Formats: sequence, C-alpha cells, structure tokens
Amino acid sequence: MHGSLKRILTGAGFLALTLVVAVTGYKLSGWSLLDSVYMVVITVFGVGFGEIGPMTPQLRIFTIFVIIAGCTSVGYIFGGFFQMITEGEINRALGARRMTKEIRTLKHHIIICGYGRIGQILARQMIEAKQPFVIIDNNLGRIETAEAMGYLVRLGNATDEGILESAGIEHAKVLATVLPDDSANVFITLTARGLNPDLMIMSRGEYPSTEKKLRQAGADHVILPAEIGALRMSHIITHPAALSFLDETVDGSSLNELLSQIDVQVDELAVPPGSPLVGSTISLVQVRGEGTFIVVALRKSDGSTIVNPGQDVLLDEGDTVIVMGHKGDIPKFAHHYALKRQMRWGARG
Repeated sequence: MHGSLKRILTGAGFLALTLVVAVTGYKLSGWSLLDSVYMVVITVFGVGFGEIGPMTPQLRIFTIFVIIAGCTSVGYIFGGFFQMITEGEINRALGARRMTKEIRTLKHHIIICGYGRIGQILARQMIEAKQPFVIIDNNLGRIETAEAMGYLVRLGNATDEGILESAGIEHAKVLATVLPDDSANVFITLTARGLNPDLMIMSRGEYPSTEKKLRQAGADHVILPAEIGALRMSHIITHPAALSFLDETVDGSSLNELLSQIDVQVDELAVPPGSPLVGSTISLVQVRGEGTFIVVALRKSDGSTIVNPGQDVLLDEGDTVIVMGHKGDIPKFAHHYALKRQMRWGARG
C-alpha cells in the first residue's frame, strides 16, 4: 500500500512540474498566460482541439515532449490508484484466507455471537484468560473493529448454520450468544445445539420470560443482564460494607492472596472412572479428608451444579467436587484417591 501511494505522489509531482514548465515555455514563445494554460490542458489531456497560436518547429518539438511527459505522469498516477485498489483487495483476500485456515485449526475454543458491549467485554476477558475464541457478527463496522484488535472473526448471521460451521462449532467447547435480541438468541441456541450436542451454550436474555425458551432450545446457562444489575444495586444498598470488601479483594487476585495468607485454597477435583470414591457420599468424602477441607459445591457430569450438597448425595463418574481446604492437604487427598485436579484458586507461587 505504501508503494502505491508513493507512486501516486511521484506521478502527481511530475505532472505538476510538467504543467509549470509547459506553461512557462509557451509564455516565453510570446503566448498570453491564458492561451498558454489552455494549450497545456488540451495537450496533456489529449482533447486535441488544435493549435491556438503560432507554432515554430522548435515549439512543435517542445509540444511533443509536453505530450509525452504529461501522458506519462497521468498514466503513472492512474497506475498507482489501480495498484492501491488491487493491493487492498489482495490483502483482504489473503487475510480472510489466513483467518479461515487459523479457525480450522482451533479445538475447544469459544464462539461469541455478537460484538456489542457485552461481546467486547467477553472478548477482553478471553484474551486475559488466554482462551481462543471466534467472534460472529453481521455488522461490518463491528467486525472490522474486532479484526483490528487481532481477533478471529466471521461476518454473517449466527443463525445461519454455514456461519456457525465456518467458526468451527463442531470443535468448539462453548458458545456464548449475547445479542440484544431474545428471538435471535433462541434461534442461535437451537441451531448450535443441533450442530454440536456436546457444546456448552450460554445465552443472554433481556426478559425473564425468555429464560424458559432459551433452556428449552438447549441453553446450559441463561444470563439476564437486567436481573444481575438489579441484584448488584440491591446488594450495594443492603450490604455496602461486605460488598466493598469483596470488590477490594476480588480485584487483582488479592482474594487469592488473602486465602493464601491463611493457607487455604479452592480446588476442583474430578472423579474419573475407576476412582474409589465413585458411589461414595459427600459425607464419606469429608470423613476421608479428615477435616482438611469442606465440600462447597458439586458439579454433576450432566453439567448441573449443586451448591452446598447434602451429606447423602452420591458421587458418579465424571462428577467434579469443589472443595475448600488447606493447600498442602488437598493434593495429597487427590493423589490418594486417584482424583484429577482440574483448576485451582488460592495460593500462587
């Protein structure tokens, strides 16, 4: 692109020089300024109205050079414009091809449908978490903005199966549809579930009445921004001190540092096939832990989560036990009972 612009500027400079020299030459031959300018214009641009003043042999030779120089410089300028257009199209085509190839290599990535306010925040969070993702939006301006940020994008309607397939939905692990249109989110959820039955789908809903429709369409999680905002405001009103403490500690991982200071961490322990804990109750798990941790939640293999599960709840293969306890004891327990540690919060270093 820089080469084509340089070519245009060079041609424009040479054309300007040609016009000045040509007008000067005709004036030195005794022509008026207006006649000189008129003669240069019709000569350079090939209008061919004929000579408007006396022409000596020397002046005819001079006019030949004016024609050659003028036409060359004009052709050089138009060539630069053509090169600029061609380069832009080629670069766009190569960029789209590179992006398509990169998307095809993705596995276990996230698809974000909609690059509005929520989509932009979600994309930034995925960058911080180093999670690969693809953005789908039918607005060219928003897609260009996302592409300028270095994101992988797809221009089109996410309700279209072809667009979802081009975003690699068959290999994705999560789809988040965050459009402000509930009907579009329902249709996207329905389409995505049909294309990938194992996909985790998170859907935005503007109205509480939409939640049931989204879940029936196949959404695993439904997010209601208005409800979340209202709860946040009510908590500020009713529990200002506690919320202020949480805001200060959660920000910048200082909550983890606080837990680390008291030698505590939160861990996720997956129950693989063949684990001796398969078929055990939550009570038995805590007894075997010898008081080194407590079970705060249980995520079942079907994706549902039980907060503060009852003591008689049974563990199945593929369940994940979320525990809080001493950071030195949880790894020992996991190793002893053949549990797989999936994620860890708390101590660092």
